[in-house]
Amino acid sequence: MIPAKICGITRVEDALLAAELGAAAIGFVFYPKSPRYIEASAAGRISAQLPSHLARVGVFVNPDSEFLFFTAKSVQLTHLQLHGEENASLCEQAPLPVIKTVRNVTELEKYVNAPVAAFLIDSKTPNQFGGTGQTADWNFCRQVRDRAPVILAGGLAANNIVAAIELTSPDAIDLSSSVESSPGIKDHQKLREFFTTLIRAKSDLRSAIF
Repeated sequence: MIPAKICGITRVEDALLAAELGAAAIGFVFYPKSPRYIEASAAGRISAQLPSHLARVGVFVNPDSEFLFFTAKSVQLTHLQLHGEENASLCEQAPLPVIKTVRNVTELEKYVNAPVAAFLIDSKTPNQFGGTGQTADWNFCRQVRDRAPVILAGGLAANNIVAAIELTSPDAIDLSSSVESSPGIKDHQKLREFFTTLIRAKSDLRSAIF
């Protein structure tokens, strides 16, 4: 099964179910303007209850290095996802593997020489950096995959995940809003349906990111 990250976790029961169903990673959003924002202290309490094999990804938007470093340590993160317009130098300073979100070729070119573990392809609106539920550019995903490992996000759900994998061959996938009952609250039935579909999907898995 292709590695899947369930993002926007705010409750331990949602993270534990994701792990039970086969998720490779969960994501905590540390961007105060996000409807899925969680404080580092709360994320740390959840992180401490999770199985050791589950990757813990911190999602940040234009953070300062002090906050990035503090949160990474206090929450016991394993990866840092830079989801804004960060300088490539922050990728070099980061104490953990970096996942950098890019949405077009112009953004990608800024980070081609940066030490990133993977690029994440997502959609964006004027008011939200992610978690919009809108489909990302699948053609762009294929272009980026020729350069580095890729995580596909943006509008993925049980009804389109098979097509997404077949068309883009991502190294991992990331979803949030499509398995929620409200922002930050995961719908357990939707999670089960998604992973049931994902298990049946065939994928040419090139490498493991998490």
